[in-house]
Amino acid sequence: MNRLAGKIALITGTAGGQGRAAALLFAAEGATVVGTDLDETGAAETAEMVRTAGGRMDSTAPLDLGDETAVKAWIDDAAARHGRIDILYNNAAATRFSPLTETSYQDWSFTLRNELDIVFLATKHAWPHLAARRGASVVLVGSTAGITGSITNHRIAHTAGKGGIVAMTRQLAAEGAAHGIRVNCVSPGMIRTPASAGTLLADDHPMRTIADHIPLGRVGTPEEVARCALFLAGDEASYVTGANLVVDGGWSAVLPGAPTS
Repeated sequence: MNRLAGKIALITGTAGGQGRAAALLFAAEGATVVGTDLDETGAAETAEMVRTAGGRMDSTAPLDLGDETAVKAWIDDAAARHGRIDILYNNAAATRFSPLTETSYQDWSFTLRNELDIVFLATKHAWPHLAARRGASVVLVGSTAGITGSITNHRIAHTAGKGGIVAMTRQLAAEGAAHGIRVNCVSPGMIRTPASAGTLLADDHPMRTIADHIPLGRVGTPEEVARCALFLAGDEASYVTGANLVVDGGWSAVLPGAPTS
């Protein structure tokens, strides 16, 4: 407990899934959480869950993280109200899956806007506040899609977006070092969230049996990702920057197994 005691942590995409898990965990570890999401109802529910558990959280929703003016206002307001920003966890993202030949420019642009642009904007406008605090931390969310291709899940835009996140992590770590800002990335594999349950893990999707090919034999949980983000965000990782922590049960470390049936 209290691994983030006294820290002000901004978390995007807190209405559910991995963002909600991170908000609950960071608050339980002593952080004051400042959350945001497009989903006003879900974001409010998360904030109430945090407060009911004895934590501290406020939430701004709905907020379009692709709206630069709104993002800057959210971040500057958080810094003004709380006196500083110690952690930025760029959790929010949205994607559309399709193979190259079926990917419209609209879908490509939607995915890159909601996987790269929103991370760039939040990080850019949080940067001066983070630089004012020696020992500040930024955590990005990549994916195994950013480090491997897939025969089963056609995802050209998602692959480009998450590959960009992994590359951004390294460049931001280089630029942040002089300011005492550590920047790391957590890259989940298959995680059971409301979004994945209705898409990649749905009964009619070819990825539904992916657990058979994951060395640990199961799909991950949002809480398991949040615990890795907690480590990277906190002082225990004080000598870690530019890292990409893969959280996938060993999936990306091995070749796929033979079909089970």
